[in-house]
Amino acid sequence: MHKLMRYIKGYEKQAVLAPLFKMLEATFELFVPLVVASIIDTGIKNGDAVFIWKRCGLLILLAAIGLTCSLTAQYFSAKAALGFSTALRKDLFRHINTLSYSELDGIGTPTLVTRMTSDINQVQNGVNLTLRLLLRSPFIVIGALIMAYTISPRLTLLFIAATVVISLIIYLIMRATVPIYHEAQNGLDKVTLLTRENYVGARVVRAFSRQADELAAFVETNDHLRSIQTMAGRISALMNPLTYLVINLAVIALLMRGSHEVNNGALTQGEIIALINYMNQILVSLLRLADLVISVTRALASGMRVNEILNTHTTMPDPAAAELDAEPAAPAVAFDDVTFTYNGAGAPSLTNVSFTAKSGETIGVIGGTGSGKSTLIDLVCRFYDATTGTVSLFGHNVKEYGFTQLRRMVGIVPQQAVLFTGTIRDNMRWAAPDATDEEIWQALEIAQAADFVRTKPGMLDAPVETAGRNFSGGQRQRLTIARALVPKPKVLILDDSASALDFATDAALRKAIKEKTEGMTVFIVSQRAASVQRADHILVLDDGVLTGDATHSQLLKTCEVYKEICLSQLSKEEVEKTL
Repeated sequence: MHKLMRYIKGYEKQAVLAPLFKMLEATFELFVPLVVASIIDTGIKNGDAVFIWKRCGLLILLAAIGLTCSLTAQYFSAKAALGFSTALRKDLFRHINTLSYSELDGIGTPTLVTRMTSDINQVQNGVNLTLRLLLRSPFIVIGALIMAYTISPRLTLLFIAATVVISLIIYLIMRATVPIYHEAQNGLDKVTLLTRENYVGARVVRAFSRQADELAAFVETNDHLRSIQTMAGRISALMNPLTYLVINLAVIALLMRGSHEVNNGALTQGEIIALINYMNQILVSLLRLADLVISVTRALASGMRVNEILNTHTTMPDPAAAELDAEPAAPAVAFDDVTFTYNGAGAPSLTNVSFTAKSGETIGVIGGTGSGKSTLIDLVCRFYDATTGTVSLFGHNVKEYGFTQLRRMVGIVPQQAVLFTGTIRDNMRWAAPDATDEEIWQALEIAQAADFVRTKPGMLDAPVETAGRNFSGGQRQRLTIARALVPKPKVLILDDSASALDFATDAALRKAIKEKTEGMTVFIVSQRAASVQRADHILVLDDGVLTGDATHSQLLKTCEVYKEICLSQLSKEEVEKTL
């Protein structure tokens, strides 16, 4: 947790003033039992009404000053805690964006969501209560012990004994609950995972009538989380009864011993009342400290989880290199004996792949499911680094490019069309913030999206709802293709991004890209033979191995895998016509 305290920077003043005002409040609170004792021993004993009213006025003044100090302390502590969590959340978000796909795959989206939200909120609450109570509660306890000692040194031994026993109870409960709260947060990860899967895949769940099974899985996971939290709650629930038991036993012992002191004249009745008040102050302070311990326990568990992410360093740092110029006559993309294996995978996804793609060429990539098509283009974008071998762009190893230049050079349209809340224009400017409307319309024309955009109220200013749900699947795909075309990348990758398009629109799209993107190297990844057959050359993948690299007609003669794919989708007559 102490590693996270660097995020309090900028709020040091509030972090110091909050506990100081709490201690000031506690100082005034310690005088209250003495004022009450004086009312009993002087005002009530002598029947002095004026003295009583003056002391009552003093109590009201002490209460007003204490309330003011308390409100001021809470304001400063809340401001510091909120600033702390804002800085931490911002840095965690920035850090997550530096992680490569390898780390993100290992951590998982549900875990990241939980740690960004629930865990940071827990840490924020822990910081807030710490600033308010960490110094105040011990100050009250120590101050009450000192004040009790000035009244009766012998009876103070009861205070010390009660304080030690309560402190031991708090320590044991904290020690027992820290690992349980950590396990509870892990359980929350699983609940988030199931919730996300069912939300994203709601249509699939209903299509296969799996609602009951998914509900059963969710209930099982949720009940497990409940059992963990119930266990932690039961242990934490022992705090109040055990501390009250100890304090009440101490008060009984105080009354029994104090009565003898009063009879002997060593103490007054007002002093006994003051001692009981100090005992109650210790009780209240230790109970607040117990609440603080519970909150800090949760915060510590959550803080460790946040630290796990912050301590996860990317295996793919941004070289932040200077702009690299293309080597003359160098191919746009070159793979040299590239092998790639995902973390934890038993076998490579690509094995000894070598090919070149020249500037201006259209390269088709085809193969069965799991053949390595998406993995291949992920290496071009440097979403992953090759395990062995070299991936080059325009004569330079892809690792030598800074991410900013690399992302500007390579435009990718992923399999899943993702749009973001805003307007069509906002989405089109993601890779080119300064793009003009003319450039946007040109990209929309190439992507076969201009016609339906013109029918929208506001056209480029038409709203895009969450995940683009106000557009059909084909419209979302065409908009994501246009978004990738706006910055005019040197390499364009279409990763099965026309799967929702009809054959006529798909053909028009490929024709427009071929004619209106002069000099652009285009990779068309598809399972449709018709989508890639007119490419300059086609890469055929089979279980991660490049089994063919030639034109459509040549592959039909030399590559059995490609021929099987074509015959499974086209009639024999159609295949023969393309020869």
